[in-house]
Amino acid sequence: MTAKQTNAEDTCLNNQTKPPLEGICDDPEKEGSLSSKEVVSSDLDIGLEAVEPPGQRSDDDGNTFDGADVDRVASNATTLNFPEGGSEGWLVVFGAFCAMISVFGLINSSAVFESYFSTHQLAHHSPSEIGWIFSVYLFIVFFVGIQVGPIFDHYGGRILVAAGSLLLCASLLILSWCETYYQIMLTYSVLGGLGGALLNPPAYGSIAHFFHERRGLATGIATTSGGVGGIVFPLLLRHLLPTLGFAWSCRILALILLGLAVPANLLIKTRLPRAPGGMASVWPDLTIFRDPRYALSSVGVVFMEWGLFTPTTFIVSYAAAHGTRSATDSYVLLAYLNAASVVGRVVPGFLADKFGRFNVIVITISFCAITVLALWLPAASSGSMLIAFVVLFGFASGSNLGLIPVCFGQLCDSRHYGRYFSTAMMVASFGTLSSVPIAGALLDIRGEGNQTGWMSLILFSGISYAIAMVCYAAARVLAVGWRPLVKF
Repeated sequence: MTAKQTNAEDTCLNNQTKPPLEGICDDPEKEGSLSSKEVVSSDLDIGLEAVEPPGQRSDDDGNTFDGADVDRVASNATTLNFPEGGSEGWLVVFGAFCAMISVFGLINSSAVFESYFSTHQLAHHSPSEIGWIFSVYLFIVFFVGIQVGPIFDHYGGRILVAAGSLLLCASLLILSWCETYYQIMLTYSVLGGLGGALLNPPAYGSIAHFFHERRGLATGIATTSGGVGGIVFPLLLRHLLPTLGFAWSCRILALILLGLAVPANLLIKTRLPRAPGGMASVWPDLTIFRDPRYALSSVGVVFMEWGLFTPTTFIVSYAAAHGTRSATDSYVLLAYLNAASVVGRVVPGFLADKFGRFNVIVITISFCAITVLALWLPAASSGSMLIAFVVLFGFASGSNLGLIPVCFGQLCDSRHYGRYFSTAMMVASFGTLSSVPIAGALLDIRGEGNQTGWMSLILFSGISYAIAMVCYAAARVLAVGWRPLVKF
């Protein structure tokens, strides 16, 4: 069986070793239609075919077979239909949106908690020590997702979403009584991180069951939740913390997350048939990294997260330290950043479906590096330059987390999406674990007016983004060569 080859995403696969199954990507002529198809094999992971030597293939058990057997495998290929929308598909997107607010809304509000902890409960702790609280939270969200991904692929997301919702709500309720470092670490980081880990793969993976050709747009819309949460939560805390105090502020946030859990649990669902065989191993599938495009993309995520979580965690403290705003008024900067990121999640997602997902992410990561080094680094006490930075950086960085899933999804069978995405997030989790503590340690470097520490922190963010851009650009070159106008 030979499927029609019409776009550069098919071309990039054929440029490697001419795999027998073509047509994994949609025909662009069908864009705008109500459904699309993805040709997948019941015997092979198509995303790994590009790294097999010519004339030889391997099955899931590691057995090799020659070109004659390829025709047999290709004849067993199955066509998966995707509705690309409809009421059910967009309701799933809305359910994922509600789930992601709980996870990424808190992540995008971490600068508020960092600023508050550093002046109240944890005033006697260093910035690096406080940074571990947020890094451990992110690490658990992504690392435990390795185990959650295959479970979602095989059993669906109903129990996972319910358990994750309850754990996140419980973490904020218990946090309201916490006063010491270890208490905050156990509740906010460990308990909340476990809840986020159970919610994250089903939220992303359910979209992959209903969208293929428009997956970038659908995922971009769902991930605007992080920006929306990052707008609402800091502004809410700006009013709640001075009036009601920390305890009741956390309890009100917990009630909000409980309300969001209702549509998340009702709407997140799966529809594709399960892949043949039993549940895949819950441990990382390291064979995926034989594909150099996948390996480079995974390393790029690490550096991207080093660059991303540094400004989102420390921007409030930076503004307060440089006298541009009071600690409470600085929360507004975080709202500006997240408001811009809402637009930055949707627009690049739409453009990625039109012009190529790797093409767009290389551009947006480059823009992140430019804004950090050209605006934040020289900002000092300039309030106007700092506002310009948070708005432009918010727009550019909005696509970071939104485009990562669709870039990885481009390299695998949608029925195995949870396993592939979770394995990549395992690598990324070490970036999130180390990002804020490294930035906090750099901030401790003493110099004139502590400017050396802030300069080191900002350079760490900007250089990390530059390296991430190189990784994604290299992955793209390996796929389609030095052809900038090719869609990939």
